[in-house]
Amino acid sequence: MSTELPAIKINQLVRRYGKTDAVNGLTLEVTAGRCYGLFGRNGAGKTTTIRCLLNLLRPTSGSVQLFGLDPAKHEVAVKKRIAYVPDQVAFYPWMTVAQTLDYMASFRDQWNTATQRTLLDQFRLDPGKKVDGLSKGQKTQLALIGAICPEPELLILDEPTSGLDPIVRREFIQTIIGAYQDAGPEQRTVFVSTHLISEFEGLIDEFAIMDNGRAALVMEADAARNKYKKIRARFRHEPPRLDLPGVLNERRLGREIELVANGASETILQQLQALSPESLSTESLTLEDIFMVSLK
Repeated sequence: MSTELPAIKINQLVRRYGKTDAVNGLTLEVTAGRCYGLFGRNGAGKTTTIRCLLNLLRPTSGSVQLFGLDPAKHEVAVKKRIAYVPDQVAFYPWMTVAQTLDYMASFRDQWNTATQRTLLDQFRLDPGKKVDGLSKGQKTQLALIGAICPEPELLILDEPTSGLDPIVRREFIQTIIGAYQDAGPEQRTVFVSTHLISEFEGLIDEFAIMDNGRAALVMEADAARNKYKKIRARFRHEPPRLDLPGVLNERRLGREIELVANGASETILQQLQALSPESLSTESLTLEDIFMVSLK
């Protein structure tokens, strides 16, 4: 069993604003080399959690650690190993794209110039263009390049694709983040807060769903897909009233029933089969579906 320290460890984190607990007793752990999703409605506490990890906010109580270090006590050591892209990015407006990247590179021990050239071409960003002439989406692209090029051990992303058009979004998520992790398996970690859950579906290894500052659900993605199932049954006549275990949601439409099962799909399937339906099918829920049903 690996004794490697987790990339992120959060223990009973509380961050209070006045009388409001933005984060209220959050505990989670992120294993190095994984892509971890932090999901939740607006105001659930995701951004506050990230700001505590970055030492931009101090916890009211509880603790956060990155690589086993307290970011408040070891800020330089921690920040040398991470990169961060917020949902709203800002740069010195008088600098060009190239000058901005040179400025960012000056703070880093390493910088992959080949990756920089590739991403500038991929995003069609003009190195000579001034930053104040860039669109919101282009500024986000610039921030993403600045986060990927130093090849950090931990990439922290807070709504990283905000402002990007759908094609660029998909390209960034599937190609760039995937390539970033593939270049350092078991070493490079992604911690992403996003509401575009479906677009990260293929990358997420584990996730936490936050609600009112707490973790409402923490699971590995594959385990969640195995547990949460959508079951459809169609009958010859109007379907009978059912009392089945582990049903989170039931929808009836004519002679068809659609159920969302929470870990009891085999039992439900057996009971439905005994009623001789015309057809019976099951499929795993997507992570976005799981997010929706878990907060109902």
